[in-house]
Amino acid sequence: MKFSNVSLALAAALLSVSGAALANHHMEKNPMVGGAAMYPTKDIVDNAVNSKDHTTLVAAVKAAGLVDTLKSAGPFTVFAPTNAAFAKLPAGTVDTLVKPENKATLTKILTYHVVAGKMNAADIIAAAQAAGGKATLTTVEGQPLTAWKDGDAVYLQDAKGGTSKVTIADVNQSNGVIHVIDTVLMP
Repeated sequence: MKFSNVSLALAAALLSVSGAALANHHMEKNPMVGGAAMYPTKDIVDNAVNSKDHTTLVAAVKAAGLVDTLKSAGPFTVFAPTNAAFAKLPAGTVDTLVKPENKATLTKILTYHVVAGKMNAADIIAAAQAAGGKATLTTVEGQPLTAWKDGDAVYLQDAKGGTSKVTIADVNQSNGVIHVIDTVLMP
């Protein structure tokens, strides 16, 4: 059987695309967050504790007593602020929030970063498009977050008017999905 140069070029292109798709699939399956692979077979807490970028969030979740909740079946969509996001808060804020007497306030802030159910980025974008460009997501805390797409990125606006960008989307977990964000959201 003879192949033309066009056929060979087409076959090479298809193999190249297939290889890229497999590489992307592998990257999506176990994306790197904070220098650690995130495994879809682990729950939200078990993955987060391995991320060097989320040590403040993990400490806050422990101080708020939310570990068991975020280890439960869910599913949950978690907008996970990085250490750098927490560092944007006024000096001393995190130290004050993790004190036992401020557990209720800390819990309110953390549960404002969680939406019941699993919403990947495509779901959030589709909800925004269906709502005329901006979607309203109801958090576990009870107040809404506004989500929209701008260019290739998804953004969130909190109840106080602050904006956060999703920097790593669709980090799948056994009990939901994490979207890494660059700013702490405030109810």
